[in-house]
Amino acid sequence: MSKSARSIFFYSLYLVVLGLFLILVPNILLNLFRYPETSEVWIRVVGMLVILLGFYFFHSAINDLRVFFQATVYARASVPVFFVSFVLLDFAEPVLILFGAIDGLSGLWTQLALWSEVKKKQLI
Repeated sequence: MSKSARSIFFYSLYLVVLGLFLILVPNILLNLFRYPETSEVWIRVVGMLVILLGFYFFHSAINDLRVFFQATVYARASVPVFFVSFVLLDFAEPVLILFGAIDGLSGLWTQLALWSEVKKKQLI
């Protein structure tokens, strides 16, 4: 498995775990972000969507779909921007920025891996 595929693989595991938390025990995460507990289905719907995203990431990793990897870098880099905006607009608590950092940093990991693989090919 390439370095970039490995970064995507681990991100897929993160997404599946996060999705399971959102489906099975959503109020733990809501409390962490200082949101009121809920019994509505929507947080679980988000959990299902996160698991399905994890499924896409997993399959792209095992098939080494580098075009997909690059696209995810851009998307994951946008998450901290959105989360900072949400905090500045007073839609969310500042702790949300830390959560968005996971996406930003994991995207950076993938981008660095992609660059190192391109450099390695150029040296060969």
